Amino acid sequence: QVQLVESGGGLVQAGGSLRVSCAASGRTFSTRAMGWFRQVPGLEREFVAAISWRIVTTVYADSVKERFTISRDNAKNTVYLQMSSLKPEDTAVYYCAAAEALRYQNSAPSAANNYAYWGQGTQVTVSS
Repeated sequence: QVQLVESGGGLVQAGGSLRVSCAASGRTFSTRAMGWFRQVPGLEREFVAAISWRIVTTVYADSVKERFTISRDNAKNTVYLQMSSLKPEDTAVYYCAAAEALRYQNSAPSAANNYAYWGQGTQVTVSS
Protein backbone atom coordinates (compact mmCIF):
# COMPACT_ATOMS: atom_id res chain seq x y z
CA GLN A 1 0.00 0.00 0.00
CA VAL A 2 1.22 3.49 -0.86
CA GLN A 3 0.04 6.66 0.79
CA LEU A 4 0.35 9.92 -1.10
CA VAL A 5 0.14 13.34 0.52
CA GLU A 6 -0.01 16.48 -1.59
CA SER A 7 0.99 19.91 -0.34
CA GLY A 8 1.78 23.36 -1.64
CA GLY A 9 -1.55 24.39 -3.09
CA GLY A 10 -2.97 27.83 -2.54
CA LEU A 11 -4.13 31.08 -4.08
CA VAL A 12 -2.00 32.78 -6.72
CA GLN A 13 -2.58 35.57 -9.19
CA ALA A 14 -2.72 34.92 -12.92
CA GLY A 15 0.77 34.87 -14.37
CA GLY A 16 2.27 33.69 -11.12
CA SER A 17 3.98 30.45 -10.14
CA LEU A 18 3.34 27.72 -7.63
CA ARG A 19 4.92 24.37 -6.82
CA VAL A 20 2.90 21.48 -5.49
CA SER A 21 4.55 18.44 -3.94
CA CYS A 22 3.51 14.87 -3.31
CA ALA A 23 5.22 12.76 -0.66
CA ALA A 24 4.90 8.99 -0.96
CA SER A 25 5.20 6.38 1.75
CA GLY A 26 7.08 3.10 1.44
CA ARG A 27 10.27 1.90 -0.20
CA THR A 28 9.12 1.41 -3.78
CA PHE A 29 8.70 5.03 -4.88
CA SER A 30 11.71 4.87 -7.18
CA THR A 31 10.08 2.05 -9.18
CA ARG A 32 6.74 3.76 -9.72
CA ALA A 33 5.59 6.01 -12.52
CA MET A 34 3.95 9.10 -11.05
CA GLY A 35 1.30 11.42 -12.38
CA TRP A 36 -0.54 14.63 -11.65
CA PHE A 37 -4.21 15.08 -12.46
CA ARG A 38 -6.66 17.86 -11.72
CA GLN A 39 -10.39 18.14 -11.30
CA VAL A 40 -12.93 20.91 -11.29
CA PRO A 41 -16.28 20.22 -9.58
CA GLY A 42 -18.74 18.75 -12.04
CA LEU A 43 -16.07 17.77 -14.55
CA GLU A 44 -14.03 14.63 -15.09
CA ARG A 45 -10.55 14.30 -13.68
CA GLU A 46 -8.05 15.60 -16.21
CA PHE A 47 -4.50 14.45 -16.90
CA VAL A 48 -1.83 17.10 -16.30
CA ALA A 49 1.62 15.47 -16.33
CA ALA A 50 3.41 12.19 -15.70
CA ILE A 51 6.95 10.92 -15.18
CA SER A 52 8.39 7.44 -15.63
CA TRP A 53 10.70 5.77 -13.17
CA ARG A 54 13.59 4.13 -15.02
CA ILE A 55 14.69 6.22 -17.95
CA VAL A 56 13.18 9.58 -17.17
CA THR A 57 10.36 10.32 -19.54
CA THR A 58 7.85 13.08 -19.02
CA VAL A 59 4.48 13.66 -20.67
CA TYR A 60 2.28 16.74 -20.46
CA ALA A 61 -1.23 17.69 -21.39
CA ASP A 62 -1.26 20.15 -24.26
CA SER A 63 -2.92 22.74 -22.02
CA VAL A 64 0.08 22.88 -19.68
CA LYS A 65 3.05 22.27 -22.00
CA GLU A 66 5.80 24.88 -21.72
CA ARG A 67 4.25 26.12 -18.44
CA PHE A 68 4.35 23.14 -16.06
CA THR A 69 7.27 20.88 -15.16
CA ILE A 70 7.04 17.53 -13.41
CA SER A 71 10.06 16.18 -11.57
CA ARG A 72 10.89 13.62 -8.92
CA ASP A 73 13.39 13.22 -6.09
CA ASN A 74 13.69 9.52 -5.30
CA ALA A 75 15.83 10.21 -2.24
CA LYS A 76 12.92 12.17 -0.76
CA ASN A 77 10.13 9.96 -2.12
CA THR A 78 8.61 13.08 -3.60
CA VAL A 79 7.24 14.18 -6.96
CA TYR A 80 6.80 17.85 -7.80
CA LEU A 81 4.75 19.89 -10.19
CA GLN A 82 6.20 23.32 -10.87
CA MET A 83 3.53 25.55 -12.38
CA SER A 84 4.28 28.88 -14.00
CA SER A 85 2.39 31.41 -16.10
CA LEU A 86 -0.71 30.25 -14.29
CA LYS A 87 -4.12 31.00 -15.74
CA PRO A 88 -7.54 31.13 -14.07
CA GLU A 89 -8.47 27.97 -16.00
CA ASP A 90 -5.73 26.12 -14.09
CA THR A 91 -7.89 26.42 -10.98
CA ALA A 92 -8.69 22.93 -9.73
CA VAL A 93 -7.95 20.33 -7.11
CA TYR A 94 -4.64 18.74 -8.04
CA TYR A 95 -4.17 15.04 -7.34
CA CYS A 96 -1.01 13.00 -7.24
CA ALA A 97 -1.12 9.39 -8.43
CA ALA A 98 1.24 6.41 -8.31
CA ALA A 99 1.29 3.41 -10.63
CA GLU A 100 2.01 -0.12 -9.52
CA ALA A 101 5.67 -0.78 -8.79
CA LEU A 102 7.90 -1.87 -11.70
CA ARG A 103 5.35 -1.05 -14.40
CA TYR A 104 5.84 1.61 -17.09
CA GLN A 105 9.64 1.55 -16.84
CA ASN A 106 10.25 3.96 -19.65
CA SER A 107 6.83 5.44 -20.19
CA ALA A 108 4.69 7.96 -18.37
CA PRO A 109 1.03 6.97 -18.63
CA SER A 110 -1.64 9.62 -19.03
CA ALA A 111 -4.76 7.55 -18.35
CA ALA A 112 -6.15 7.66 -14.84
CA ASN A 113 -6.84 3.92 -14.84
CA ASN A 114 -3.09 3.26 -15.16
CA TYR A 115 -2.65 4.51 -11.61
CA ALA A 116 -3.32 2.45 -8.51
CA TYR A 117 -2.91 4.98 -5.71
CA TRP A 118 -4.18 8.51 -5.28
CA GLY A 119 -3.64 11.34 -2.86
CA GLN A 120 -6.36 13.43 -1.26
CA GLY A 121 -5.71 16.44 -3.47
CA THR A 122 -4.60 20.03 -2.95
CA GLN A 123 -6.55 23.09 -4.08
CA VAL A 124 -4.94 25.49 -6.52
CA THR A 125 -6.82 28.71 -7.19
CA VAL A 126 -5.66 31.23 -9.78
CA SER A 127 -7.26 34.65 -9.56
CA SER A 128 -7.65 36.89 -12.59
